[in-house]
Amino acid sequence: MMKKKLLGMYIKMMHPVKNEKGAQSLEWLGLAALLILVLGLISQAVSNEEESIGKVIQKIIQKITKMVGD
Repeated sequence: MMKKKLLGMYIKMMHPVKNEKGAQSLEWLGLAALLILVLGLISQAVSNEEESIGKVIQKIIQKITKMVGD
């Protein structure tokens, strides 16, 4: 009797862990949201600047390297 209850509890606890489809979907949604955010930021930076895209990207990289450190 006790063995059946323990086995039932084990199955109830392990079933959500083995079902990773939901977690994988959330990861892909998070990646898509991050990509959309980055593209939105780049498009805003380009639309406000009258310089070429290369100069804008170069400035972004320079600012990131200053924040991270040389």
